[in-house]
Amino acid sequence: MLDRSRFREVMASFPSGVVVLTAFGEDGRPRGLTVSAFCAVSLDPPLALVCIDKTSNTLPAVQHTGGFTANILAAGREQLARRMATKLSAKFDGLEWRRPESKAGGPILDGDAAAYAVCALRDTIEAGDHWVLIGLVMEGDQREGIAPMVFTRRVYR
Repeated sequence: MLDRSRFREVMASFPSGVVVLTAFGEDGRPRGLTVSAFCAVSLDPPLALVCIDKTSNTLPAVQHTGGFTANILAAGREQLARRMATKLSAKFDGLEWRRPESKAGGPILDGDAAAYAVCALRDTIEAGDHWVLIGLVMEGDQREGIAPMVFTRRVYR
């Protein structure tokens, strides 16, 4: 079996988009984290998946809300990506966001996202130290002319 360090190096070579996954906690406050494992699963019905660490502070909010919003970050939002990758409790201080129409989703970061997908949690699959969350996409949009950010080999592009 490939050791953890080498596995990380190999996987870091695969370029991915950068997503801030959001949900609302039991206290009604927004929660979020940065993820790079997000993709489409199906067109009919519209399904997307995201992988989230079992120790994530956002996971209980996703479970409480019964869904999540995947904010696909716009290019140039590296500072926000790094901020959301921390365990800070005040990640949303000073950020502009809005509530989705669906109660299942989390905050939509209109000014920072190239696109977003609001998902109702459909399936949860245990996979090692992560959960694979599959969501039914309830609403979403993309901003014309706004390029998404890409992450590869631990560098934002």
